[in-house]
Amino acid sequence: MAKEKKVEQITDMEQDFAQWYTDVCKKAELIAYSGVKGVFVYRPYGYAIWENIQAILDKMFKQSGHENVYMPMLIPESLLQREKDHVEGFAPECGWVTIGGSEELEERLCIRPTSETLFCDHFKDIVHSWRDLPVKYNQWCSVLRWEKTSRPFLRHREFLWQEGHTLHATKEEAIAETEAQLECYADFCENYLAMPVIRGVKTDKEKFAGAERTYAIECMMHDRKALQAGTSHYFGDGFARAFDIHFTDRNNQQAVPFETSWGLSTRLIGGIIMTHGDNNGLVLPPKVAPIQCVVLPIAQHKPGVLDKAAEVRDRLAKAGFRVKMDDSEQSPGWKFAEYEMKGVPVRLELGPKDIAENQCVLVRRDNGEKVVAPLDRLEPILEKTLQDVHDGLFARAKKNLDEHTYAATSLEEAKALQAEHGGFIKTMWCGDEACELRMKEEAGMSSRCIPFQQEHLGDVCPICGKPAKTMIYWGVAY
Repeated sequence: MAKEKKVEQITDMEQDFAQWYTDVCKKAELIAYSGVKGVFVYRPYGYAIWENIQAILDKMFKQSGHENVYMPMLIPESLLQREKDHVEGFAPECGWVTIGGSEELEERLCIRPTSETLFCDHFKDIVHSWRDLPVKYNQWCSVLRWEKTSRPFLRHREFLWQEGHTLHATKEEAIAETEAQLECYADFCENYLAMPVIRGVKTDKEKFAGAERTYAIECMMHDRKALQAGTSHYFGDGFARAFDIHFTDRNNQQAVPFETSWGLSTRLIGGIIMTHGDNNGLVLPPKVAPIQCVVLPIAQHKPGVLDKAAEVRDRLAKAGFRVKMDDSEQSPGWKFAEYEMKGVPVRLELGPKDIAENQCVLVRRDNGEKVVAPLDRLEPILEKTLQDVHDGLFARAKKNLDEHTYAATSLEEAKALQAEHGGFIKTMWCGDEACELRMKEEAGMSSRCIPFQQEHLGDVCPICGKPAKTMIYWGVAY
């Protein structure tokens, strides 16, 4: 008999949230460190989560008329320089190729931090008439940003993402696209990842380099810090003019198109961990979990148990569930702890007594609740149990968001609330960057977004006392 193995201890999140997070990433075998600082290995279990995210989003993008393309990873420096605000925004994070083979290059090549310039350079060659519009492209790729500090999933030098790039004949069409893609992200986070979001617009200080307007979805983590989960940018015609993109409109006049860009990355996996995880490890939303149900034969040495467990596994796989059976010689207690740590949404226990009664026991990862399921009705019961897990995770995350969002009418109150409770602080705001900077300097909070759903919390800005223009969310962010 193999020696019983115990799952290694995970630091309590209440004791040290950062260490808890790192422990979960490593011990659930999501990620590993490489020989290059800030560059990580996505292990199979972690990459499988990304594959599921990618598959769902890719289907959503294609349903809304987007096509996948792939652009080069290298950008000539002269091309990057074409849009001034854009290059200035990314310059500190660029990685450069200066030697090819054994020869120094005539022009430096930037390893893409994002691909706006590449898409624009391509658009100018393929768009000539209004009949060529809209162009709705998406790219799945990796990008490189030379971050000074790194954390698994949250801040990599090289990370995986998708970046959508579209071109439209009118401003109205481009803005509609930008807003539609933000809603696509919000729908995905809430209905697939069980992560409630706040939809809104970024301030001018926080918007994407080169954009006229940046929309964002903001989520609250278990430790009450903010995570920007996805962004969608309206560029206006600035990039098109910089790259000399023109088309002949319906009136046979020369016109300049309007552009959008939107992106979502593997930092969402970090968001899943920090939104739903607990002191036993991962808690994965069923719709992106690599394993939705693990079948654990109990007293598997007894006749017929393994055969029946394999039959159940095959039935569930045929019905479309992502299912695994663990028939290793580890003890049931070890297996319970292992798959709990890996966040598998439902554990199916099947022993001799269950077989005799033509039933099994389903155990929910989110709350430990047990459901006795007749084997002849297993598929619909498992389907409902997985939905119940999703709903339970969403309700818990929404409760965390609602209970730790506070209104403040003065800077001192905002500081005190953040210091005591963390979370989101909502206030009125005059719109001046000076007040935004002061909030960061004195309260440690950056602006998260100006929410679409506005509330009237007063008539003046709590930072400077001038007339308020809008309500805004503040928070400490990852």
